[in-house]
Amino acid sequence: MFRFTRPLLQQVTKRTTGIVGLAVHQNPLPELSNTYNSTLSVLASIPPTSVYRQGVEALTKHKLNIVQGANGDIGSVEKQLDEGQIEESLDIAKDELKLAENMLEWKAWEPLEEKPLPGQWEYFGNTSSPTSS
Repeated sequence: MFRFTRPLLQQVTKRTTGIVGLAVHQNPLPELSNTYNSTLSVLASIPPTSVYRQGVEALTKHKLNIVQGANGDIGSVEKQLDEGQIEESLDIAKDELKLAENMLEWKAWEPLEEKPLPGQWEYFGNTSSPTSS
């Protein structure tokens, strides 16, 4: 007589993220890798002297290395990225990609079109003379 049993190694399928408006992604790691690679492509169009490019490029490469080195282990990626669930990491990556596209459009690395007014970039309580007391 045959007995039907569940396999010992059964993949658990997540039904919900528990976050309103954030659906479960069925295959998040390839999507996350693609998003990181797209971000790096956009950043390549921004001058290498841009502080924004330098920071985001370093962070995105670090995150991409985590995803590629995880061998498909979503739990490991979630733990190393420390951004919550993998769907949240994907959401963050898509937001960064959109921001990189906007920065490219805005050309944020270029000088201002108009010179700022005197005192425009001074903080409250900042005196003009650092030695006054």
